[in-house]
Amino acid sequence: MDKPKTIIPIKPIAAGADGRREEMVSLYEAQPKIYPREVSGWFANWRWALVALTQLVFYGLPWLQWNGRPAMLFDLGARRFYLFDLVLYPQDFIYLTVLLIISAYGLFLFTAVAGRLWCGFACPQTVYTELFLWIERRWEGDRGRRMKLDRPGWSLDKLWRKGGKHASWLALSLWTGFTFVGYFTPIRVLWQEVLTLGMGPWELFWTGFYGLATYGNAGFMREQVCKYMCPYARFQSAMFDRDTLIISYDEKRGEPRGSRPRGTVAAERGLGDCISCTLCVQVCPTGIDIREGLQYECIGCAACIDVCDTVMDKMGSPRGLIRYATLNGMEAGWSRKQMWSRIARPRVLIYSSVLLLIVIAFVGSLYLRTPFKVDVVRDRGSLARIVDDGYIENVYRVQIMNATETEQRFTIFMDHLPQVQMQVQQEIIVGPAEARWVPVAVRVPPEVAQALGSGAQRVELVITRQRQGTDPDVAVHEKTTFMVPR
Repeated sequence: MDKPKTIIPIKPIAAGADGRREEMVSLYEAQPKIYPREVSGWFANWRWALVALTQLVFYGLPWLQWNGRPAMLFDLGARRFYLFDLVLYPQDFIYLTVLLIISAYGLFLFTAVAGRLWCGFACPQTVYTELFLWIERRWEGDRGRRMKLDRPGWSLDKLWRKGGKHASWLALSLWTGFTFVGYFTPIRVLWQEVLTLGMGPWELFWTGFYGLATYGNAGFMREQVCKYMCPYARFQSAMFDRDTLIISYDEKRGEPRGSRPRGTVAAERGLGDCISCTLCVQVCPTGIDIREGLQYECIGCAACIDVCDTVMDKMGSPRGLIRYATLNGMEAGWSRKQMWSRIARPRVLIYSSVLLLIVIAFVGSLYLRTPFKVDVVRDRGSLARIVDDGYIENVYRVQIMNATETEQRFTIFMDHLPQVQMQVQQEIIVGPAEARWVPVAVRVPPEVAQALGSGAQRVELVITRQRQGTDPDVAVHEKTTFMVPR
C-alpha cells in the first residue's frame, strides 16, 4: 500500500484583540510518492499499442525521405513547411488553424462518448510516463522493491540502480529533444552536426530544453502534470453527462467490502465482490481510489479495470466490478447494449456533424488548393507617375510562390484596363518550392486615364501558370488598384 499522507496539524496562536482564539492552517500538504504497480490486460495492451504507434510516428517521420528531403519539415529559415507532397507557406496558416479546430472537436467528441480517452492512452505525458516507468522497473524492480530502494541510506547497489535509471532517462529525453529539433532542421544534417560537434546555438538550446522538459515531466512530475498543470482536467466535466462512458466502480455489487477465501461465495458471508485488495489503487498512476467515485484526477487509463478483472478471475467472480459504464446505466442496471445505444444523443450528434463538416471542408480545400500563391505589393516609392507621351505608369512588385516541387512557368497581364501596356517578362520561371519577386510596370495612355478619372481604380493582375503535361492552366486573380494622379 502507498504511504499514508502526512497531515500537517493546525497550530494555535495567541488570542486576537477581540479575545477570540485564532488558528493558523497550512494550505500545503506533503504528498507521498506514487509507485504504480505493473499491470497487464486488454486495456494495457491497447495502451502499449498506442505508445508504440505514436512513438514510431514521432521518432521515425523525420528520417523518412520524400522527394529528396524529410517527409515532414518545418523550415523556419526559408519559411517553407513540407508535408509529403504539400509545400505550405506562412500564408497557409489557416490550415493550421483548421487542424487545431479539428483536434479540439475530436477531443470534445471522444470526451462526450467515453471520457478521457486521450489522456489515458495517447497524451504525450501518459506515453512518456509509461516509457519512463518501464525503464524504472527494468532497473529497480517491481513496486515493492522500488519502495524499499527509496528508503533512507545509500549502498553500491542503490547507487548503481538509481544511476542506471537516470542515465537511461536522460538518454531517452535527449533523443526525444534531438528528434523534436529534427522537424525543423533536416535530421540527417543535424546528426552530422552532432557527430562533428557542430550544432548551432539554437539547435543545441532546443534539444536540451525539450529533452530536460521530457526528463522532468515524465521522470519526476508525472501525475502532478495531470492533476495540477493540465487545464483539461479542470473543464472535462463540462463535456460529461450521465450517458458518458466513464470508469466506474459497481458499488451495488462490490459493497460491503471484505476479504474472503478463494472460491467462496461472497453473498453467503454477507459481503460484496470487492475483497479490499487495494490493487486498483496500487496500479493507478495518479494514486486515486476509484471506489470513491469519479474524480478529476482520473486520467481514464483503465489500469484499475485490468487488475480488478484479474482479481475477479482468481476469486471466481464475474468480471466488471470496475468497468466502463454510464451513470444512468449503473443506477438502472442497464446492459452494455443499452448503454451503447445512448451514444447517439444530441450532444454527440452535434459534435460529430460539426467535425465531419470541418474535415470535409479541410480536405476539399487542400484538394482544390492552387499550386502557387501570389502577393502584389505596390511600389511605395511612387504610387503613380507620368512618363513619355503622357502615359500614366504604376509599378508593382509581384511575389510568386511555387507550392510544388517542380519548376513552373508563369505569365502576367492586367485585367479591367483598356489599351494597357505592360513591362514584364514574357515568361517567368519559378523553381521548385521557390518564391520570386517580379517587377511589373503598367501604363495606360492619357485618354484612357482621363476617362477613368483621378484616384484609385480597382483592377486585377492575372497570374497564369502555363500548362505542364496533363495539368491544365491555372490562373490566380489578385485585386489591386491603379492610381491616376490629379
